[in-house]
Amino acid sequence: MVSFFYFTALTFFLILAVLLSAMIYIQEGKGGGLGAAFGGEAQDSLFGTSTADILKTITGYMAAVFLVLCVLLSLWTSSMGRSQNIADESVIEEIQAE
Repeated sequence: MVSFFYFTALTFFLILAVLLSAMIYIQEGKGGGLGAAFGGEAQDSLFGTSTADILKTITGYMAAVFLVLCVLLSLWTSSMGRSQNIADESVIEEIQAE
């Protein structure tokens, strides 16, 4: 059951990484950004005139979630590795005792 949650969190982490990359590419930079390459202008924006502010806010929240998930998955992975090592050592001790 723990591995199901681990792989679900890992899948969410990877999807978030792709979405975060897309959000960064969409934002308007000094050269107009990727949004301008597809014909998007300020008048045609989905969120109104403050699209850049909304994209920055969403990107910031996504980056925060990404970093938290990165740390949690790192701790979870090291914890799983330690428990695997303990199980391996107990099996080795049982074999040596026989």
